[in-house]
Amino acid sequence: MADIARKARVSISTVSRVINQNVVVDPVTEERVRAAIAELGYRPNLLARSFRRKVTHTIGLLVPDNSNPFFAEMARIIEDAGFRAGYNVILCNSDLSQEKQAAYLDVLLAKQVDGLILVSSGLISLRDEDDPIHRVLEAGVPCVLVDRDVGDMPVDQVLVDHEQGGYLAGRHLVDLGHREIGCIVGPSDITPSAGRFAGFERALREAGIGPVARMDSNGRFDGGEIAIANLLRSDIDFTALFVFNDVVALGVHSALRRAGYRVPDDVSLVSFDNVRLSYAVYPPLTTIAQPISEMAEMSLQLLLQRIKDQDAPYTRTVLPTTLVSRESCRALVEPGKGESPAAM
Repeated sequence: MADIARKARVSISTVSRVINQNVVVDPVTEERVRAAIAELGYRPNLLARSFRRKVTHTIGLLVPDNSNPFFAEMARIIEDAGFRAGYNVILCNSDLSQEKQAAYLDVLLAKQVDGLILVSSGLISLRDEDDPIHRVLEAGVPCVLVDRDVGDMPVDQVLVDHEQGGYLAGRHLVDLGHREIGCIVGPSDITPSAGRFAGFERALREAGIGPVARMDSNGRFDGGEIAIANLLRSDIDFTALFVFNDVVALGVHSALRRAGYRVPDDVSLVSFDNVRLSYAVYPPLTTIAQPISEMAEMSLQLLLQRIKDQDAPYTRTVLPTTLVSRESCRALVEPGKGESPAAM
């Protein structure tokens, strides 16, 4: 703020009046202040926040896509817990769009939310000074990151051990006798996707094998359909698949059925998340469960604590995953000899 005052050759109080618009300022002086703000790259809504801190009893929640049941379940838990604590929760979807994420952050900061929860955003860069975390820290707004590892940045983090989960998935398929195992992954710039694949690959490597195929997806239902169609056209033999999340796995399951393949008789499936839809489909999916309730409740409690005490030490919690074995996998009578879809 002092930089703006110096640039415009006015007092800090004059800058405050221009930002807050609570006192009439000479138009020439106001224009000089606004020119200095623009030249120095300050955001007026962030400046206003630094001049007056209001308690609004609102929390901003930014998720990639709440049509995904994982984010929908988490958002509902956060909203309910926030309401009980006396806070209203404003939900925004970034759709993995830089433009939407920036616009929503502007809106949330302009509304002077008391705190922010950012969930699994692949749009957070540790190198870009204009990334969401730097913007939020610049605004002095309490923030909790969920499912996105940013190392030792000064922000509270609630994480999941995705590598462990991927390992559990790979190990389960290996233990069932599968040797021709493929995988369908999510967007490569998302931390969870990379961790899950790393753990899965490690489990296969310990068994002396590697993935027979790796297909990309957009993390959504149609991404699963497209990925499995491409895999079937490749003529690669496989008896089992590890799929990045339950929603993609449901798309895979649907496409396999339409193509004449049966789960688990022809293809065994292991997915990730353990959302409610994972056991609504038949056969119900074997999946790696994330502790959704614990993640949501912990993120809200951390945020409320940070709102009360912004000088407290930052926390970084990593929660474990568990294998939930259902009916989408079968053991091969002769490990390594199972008939694969491509060979049928």
